[in-house]
Amino acid sequence: MTALDPTRLVLVLVEPQQPGNIGAACRAMANFGVQQLRLVNPCNHLAPEAVKFAVSASPLLGQAERFSDLPAALADLHFSVALTRRLGRLRGQPEELPRLPGKLARLPSASRIALVFGREDMGLTTAELMACSSAATIATPGDKGSLNLAQAVVVTLYELTRSGPAVVDTPAAALALPNHQQIESLMRPVEELIDRIGYSNPSRPEVIPAALRRLLARALPDPAEINLLRGLVEQLSQSVQDWPGKRRG
Repeated sequence: MTALDPTRLVLVLVEPQQPGNIGAACRAMANFGVQQLRLVNPCNHLAPEAVKFAVSASPLLGQAERFSDLPAALADLHFSVALTRRLGRLRGQPEELPRLPGKLARLPSASRIALVFGREDMGLTTAELMACSSAATIATPGDKGSLNLAQAVVVTLYELTRSGPAVVDTPAAALALPNHQQIESLMRPVEELIDRIGYSNPSRPEVIPAALRRLLARALPDPAEINLLRGLVEQLSQSVQDWPGKRRG
């Protein structure tokens, strides 16, 4: 398998707490040819410690884009992978990292891919993981399940940018993918419709939208198909506007 073009990758760090980790992540980016860094509510990413650990990659610190939340950081990107060690019903079953290159090989060559890493002390929340297209994990045999943030960035970028056989060989997707903003333009009316017809579980309203997001991420619909689905959902919403619905439970 040809190595993934690193210029397609966007590194997203969610609320990093240690300037040194941001700097070390920048150094890893420079090592592997990744050029775009996005930070969600970071600590001082221009602190002397960050510059020290970035070494010659310190220009990436100054070029980093800052965002107030993860959905805003992902809005114009086509696919996103959350790196996580935590499991749960809503968090799904993450791919093991060696399988990720084969999965990303299905994506159109023009698609931009976010690699999303969480906080040093608690990683990504369930809501943040659900905002991503997919999830992956770095399996470690030792007693400590999670790696240091900067170490996890190094391992992930190495795995994605090296040449070698893909673990999964799958056909390519359509020529274009919708970005996260377009996906959310579908999911907002879907969630409203689910609530209106009483299909959601009042105690766990997030379960069905999470499952639908995972389905869309696997299906890799193109923008025209997203528009088709959105139009269908909006028409259905109009049709049931005055219907009281049937509540579950």
